Amino acid sequence: MDKRKLHHIWKYGRHVHPWYFLLLAVLWGFVAVKALQHNNIEMGRLRSAVFQADKQNGDVEGALKKLQVHVYSHMNTSLASGPNATRPPIQLQYTYERLQAAQQQGLGQNHGTLYNEALQTCNQEGQTGTGQAAINCIQNYAASHGILLAEVPDALYKFDFTAAKWSSDLAGWSIVVTILCFCAFVVTAAYHRLMKKYL
Repeated sequence: MDKRKLHHIWKYGRHVHPWYFLLLAVLWGFVAVKALQHNNIEMGRLRSAVFQADKQNGDVEGALKKLQVHVYSHMNTSLASGPNATRPPIQLQYTYERLQAAQQQGLGQNHGTLYNEALQTCNQEGQTGTGQAAINCIQNYAASHGILLAEVPDALYKFDFTAAKWSSDLAGWSIVVTILCFCAFVVTAAYHRLMKKYL
């Protein structure tokens, strides 16, 4: 390409400064960080709502559904964080205890007074301070009388949802714009350097 054509291109191209794109990349990067932060905070709020519903025997299924929809459709919403995090991250203690209690009440209905005997024995031994202690004590008592209570399936009280790798929300699109602006900065910076070298 001859120098006249290069001069003609440079006449318009020199007004497009690379630093504009770098500034835009920094601004959109800041927006992306804030949006990712917001996604994580909202996930924490919804997770707390699940635990609260579990504790109060409320609409656990509805709370879990809202959490699941948010995690599946937003970035930076991983439920477990850190190498020593509990897995699976959602374990509904009170749901588990209610399921166990229902199973044990069925034990009383199906085996005469065995459930009541177990409760009395556990009370005397002082092993009913917490729901889990009572469950363990009753299970042990039933086992000592030849009755094994089936374990509550994990799927009824343990949950984990995988966060979206990319989502079409403010966080996702601001990351895309940040990358495009940075690429435009690299291209225009290279273009300016080449034009100055050849002209």
